[in-house]
Amino acid sequence: MLNVNEVILTNEEIRRYSRHLLMPEVGLTGQKKLKAASVLIIGAGGLGSPAALYLAAAGVGRIGLVDFDVVDESNLQRQILHGTSWVGKPKLASAKARLLDLNPDITVETHETVLTSANALEILKDYDIIIDGTDNFPTRYLVNDACVFLGKPLVYGSIFRFEGQATVFDARVGPCYRCLYPEPPPPGLVPSCAEGGVFGVLPGVIGAIQATEAIKLIIGQGEPLIGRLLLYDALSMRFRELKLRKNPACPVCGENPTIRELIDYEAFCGVPIHEHEVRTEFDITPQELKAMLERDGRGIVLLDVREPHEWEICRLEGAILIPLRELPAHLNRLDPTREYVVYCKTGARSAQAARIMQAAGLRVRNLRGGINAWSREVDPNVPLY
Repeated sequence: MLNVNEVILTNEEIRRYSRHLLMPEVGLTGQKKLKAASVLIIGAGGLGSPAALYLAAAGVGRIGLVDFDVVDESNLQRQILHGTSWVGKPKLASAKARLLDLNPDITVETHETVLTSANALEILKDYDIIIDGTDNFPTRYLVNDACVFLGKPLVYGSIFRFEGQATVFDARVGPCYRCLYPEPPPPGLVPSCAEGGVFGVLPGVIGAIQATEAIKLIIGQGEPLIGRLLLYDALSMRFRELKLRKNPACPVCGENPTIRELIDYEAFCGVPIHEHEVRTEFDITPQELKAMLERDGRGIVLLDVREPHEWEICRLEGAILIPLRELPAHLNRLDPTREYVVYCKTGARSAQAARIMQAAGLRVRNLRGGINAWSREVDPNVPLY
């Protein structure tokens, strides 16, 4: 953070932030602290969008963004930093343009890269506060460990379907992410938002809470969420709170840490940091499936393992539906003399289904990229979702 005593607010900034200046908890000193502060947001998506917008509006002087993706139409339902005109273009370019339009007096720094063990410490070290807006477990553990090693507060948020969580991890005075989640879940157990969906308004709520916590930390007011996990259920419109305690045996922030440097987080979690497509040893590409169906479609059974509400959106002609969660109980319905091609939306759930079926002695192939890949590569009349 810059020296607050050297920070000056212009007349234009005083007009812009007048509603802050009228509050004694913020006032001139607090607004100067905001201008002097720097916040790094990991991810310019659902959580990063509202967090970045409110931090920029509040006058945080330097905002950093880490992302490497492009804007997709499916993002626009919740990622309010971006607009239709930015589809197909880098998220960071879209985010920077929007934030500087909102507040041209701030500095927006972009890091268009995958955050890894090789670059995380270098990217994080020059920021006062880190906001976690990621959507995968390897990056969450990576960011947590880097913050512990650098002595940085980490404002955490996560979302899934209608539920969200938020807290502040600061190993100097409280628990870290590993104290709450010592081990990642088994690969495939927790579906991504791309597979399970997310209520569009939900990241707005959690991202705004993350921005709130960051601002409180900067101005030194209120009670931060350190040692408290806030749980939000949008369907019931209820908040709950769980107490968190520092784990003395935590491998990264405990009394005798065993992790003293950044590790291979993809290996630790068993999944890639950015998994657009699951690959298996029994994959079949959309083009290969198309050729097989044209040669002898009668010998192949198409098995859809998505949920019924997804089946209503689109399906492959002639397919049968057995949702993944029901598959183990229905294996006896499947004919061991037939060859099955299983598919889902992106290929992740169907990869699990293929392994289950293979273990049961069935002949099975997995449609790589799922029905979305089929739509892109074979039949654009199948809706992409």
